[in-house]
Amino acid sequence: MKKLFLYALMCMVLPAQAQEQKKSVEVPQWVSNIKFSGYAMLQYQAEDKEGSEHNEFNLRLARFILDGKIGDVDWRAQIQGTNAKGPGEPTVQLVDLYAEWNKYKEFRVKVGQFKRAFTFESLTHPITQGWYSYGQVINSLVGYGDRTGEKSSGGRDIGIQIQGSLFPQHDGHRLLHYQLGIYNGEGINKKDADNKKDLIGGLWLMPIQGLRIGAFGWTGTKGEINMTTVDAQGNTGSTTLKSVRKNRYALSAEYDKDEYTFRAEYIHSQGWGTNEAWGDKADGWYAFGIVPVIKSKLHAKARYNVYRRSADWQSAKTMYEIGANYYFNKKLQLNFEYARVNDRTLAKHDYNFVDLELDYRF
Repeated sequence: MKKLFLYALMCMVLPAQAQEQKKSVEVPQWVSNIKFSGYAMLQYQAEDKEGSEHNEFNLRLARFILDGKIGDVDWRAQIQGTNAKGPGEPTVQLVDLYAEWNKYKEFRVKVGQFKRAFTFESLTHPITQGWYSYGQVINSLVGYGDRTGEKSSGGRDIGIQIQGSLFPQHDGHRLLHYQLGIYNGEGINKKDADNKKDLIGGLWLMPIQGLRIGAFGWTGTKGEINMTTVDAQGNTGSTTLKSVRKNRYALSAEYDKDEYTFRAEYIHSQGWGTNEAWGDKADGWYAFGIVPVIKSKLHAKARYNVYRRSADWQSAKTMYEIGANYYFNKKLQLNFEYARVNDRTLAKHDYNFVDLELDYRF
């Protein structure tokens, strides 16, 4: 009787296993390597600038990211949603779409749409960067709402880039890093308007772990600029300039280790912007420190933040900023900062600014 029972059980189980084997599908390795992630930044801001006082809640941005790997090639697709809508600019847009061959640390090749190889800060994650926004000079001269009228591109463009890190040291860091890229020069999701390319390069030394000292150069054109003009009688008008030259350089220094972050950068630009009265030169700089008060929990910060849209003090906007970042855990943080602002372009130069931000990753 026992043998008969076992025989009957085998007759039921074996066909079920065979059917299950027929249904199983082997998933390709490149599919298994795909990772989904993202982050969101929620904001409250207030300022008492004369004539335009405001306080408001704001959705700074949300990003949804797909990362993957096919052999020696890493790829990324990133979509951004924001309420900072400009003329003809959608609130949802593709910000990253690239592939990078990275078999060797000494020589890698990236193709697609990605961040330009210009300045340390632009290449830093918006949350890791630690402030309510990148420095003013980054926003104005690296494609975050550029003075040339380029729509907000998050520092990105379409092109090809080579980069690598050379001379490994005993503690694992490498002594020298280089980057060189060729781009359309028009920002994200836009073809080249004048068939002339931007060339951007960077070189930095890392003498000890955590310390970087670098320099960057940028030459190229903006295909078209709609410029506001003023005649001798003070009447305003407009004109369209084509193939406007952009010549820029940046000097950078950073120390980032054990939750201590110090960074300073200076950028100079030569080339017309969207207002003739600004002239063809602009510059700016910032310097900040972020230090742990309670390790992995609370950081204090201070920043000196200057942008001069005409490369002189009459056009300077200076922000003296202090604040703190509180980390609930590795994926959730609350940031606060206060700034005293001195804007020389306003009738009343001085006003106060406050920002409170909740950032999370998933």
